[in-house]
Amino acid sequence: MARRLPPLAALRPFEAAARLESFTRAAEELHITHGAVSHQVRGLEEHLGTPLFTRHGKRVTLTAAGRVFGERVRGALQEIAQAADALRARRDDRLTVSVLPSFASRWLMPRLIRFMDAHPKIEVNVIASTALADFTNDEIDVAIRFGKGPWPPHVCEEFLDDEYFPVASPAKGRGKLPRTPRDLLRIGIIREDRDYWAAWFEAAGISMEEAVAARGPTFNDSTYALQSAARGEGIALARRSIVSEDLERGTLKRLFDIAVPSRERYWFVSPKETADMPKVKAFRAWVKAELKG
Repeated sequence: MARRLPPLAALRPFEAAARLESFTRAAEELHITHGAVSHQVRGLEEHLGTPLFTRHGKRVTLTAAGRVFGERVRGALQEIAQAADALRARRDDRLTVSVLPSFASRWLMPRLIRFMDAHPKIEVNVIASTALADFTNDEIDVAIRFGKGPWPPHVCEEFLDDEYFPVASPAKGRGKLPRTPRDLLRIGIIREDRDYWAAWFEAAGISMEEAVAARGPTFNDSTYALQSAARGEGIALARRSIVSEDLERGTLKRLFDIAVPSRERYWFVSPKETADMPKVKAFRAWVKAELKG
């Protein structure tokens, strides 16, 4: 097929010149020079082996072959333009969000139906992953990330801070939960890759040497740590942002009034090309409104 196709770069100048029957007006429409149109058309004629225009000085008229070929090229270009419009429309109506699994399952997904009800024309695609968002290959419009940020050259907006405090299953120890922070040293704690236990023990007045002795499993995502705590397998250090529903349902219970602020924050992250798209702006505004509510 590649050998049968004419020079594709010449098709738009030819189509414009055929439609307008003027190299000068075609050049003005395409914002190129008269000479560039003439050069492209002549190259196309040489490839096809037949004249497409009859030249009368600066005036040109289509040959019979040129008129037929022009109609076919115009139809083909219109089909390509319509296909591109359809893809652009689909992209305008499809919002792809990359988010950490913990935030997706414990905050975003239980509330997302409200965004969909408010914006029925937007098709939402959620990608839950701990990996960095691949904005190009995955066509991600906005990512919600938890970290220190920002991450240039992307557009980054901080929207939520957080804090950590210990939680446990109400049934752990047959309901006999630890009464003092020091009790956690013998009960067993659940750790995450982001480990704030040292900071929390320090805030509770327990030395680093004692805190290091505390044992327990380690998980790479908060969801697994909280599930383990709900099963009574240890004490987890929970982020306020993702544990509220567990506390309300009573599957987890907060221990003590001691909390430590997180060094990381939640951020909206978008490539510059999508940051100001209406669907992205609508999603950011909705998340902020949900947090205030």
